[in-house]
Amino acid sequence: MSDQKYDVLKIKNQLCFPLYASAREVVKRYTPFLDELGLTYTQYIVMMALWERKSLTVKELGRILFLDSGTLTPLLKKLEAKGLLTRRRPREDERNLIVTLSEAGERLREKAVEIPERMARCLTLEPEEAETLYKLLYKILDGTEKR
Repeated sequence: MSDQKYDVLKIKNQLCFPLYASAREVVKRYTPFLDELGLTYTQYIVMMALWERKSLTVKELGRILFLDSGTLTPLLKKLEAKGLLTRRRPREDERNLIVTLSEAGERLREKAVEIPERMARCLTLEPEEAETLYKLLYKILDGTEKR
């Protein structure tokens, strides 16, 4: 009877485990496509944010991607070394660091445009299931932003 007390600790009873394992598997499936672009998954999501907005502060980028500056700084340095973006501090407020998409970064977008469709073929979800999952995951993320 006391073993039932510990049922809550079984992996099969945890929401976090299938989320974690699924995220790892999805990222693993991105890898061959991103290798063609010379990007890691985290670099890819940075580039997606810049393709959408063109220019952001590091703080804005971190908020959008749920990443802290300690994670972003080395990523941004590597992407800058590849010529995909620039980083600069504005004179009016040197506490901010502005990240801007470069021309090479913009050209990379053309190569990346096929990745979402290629990824969709790798997953075993019907379009409606993918949409439901998307909504549920963002419901979780939205809840964490409010805390």
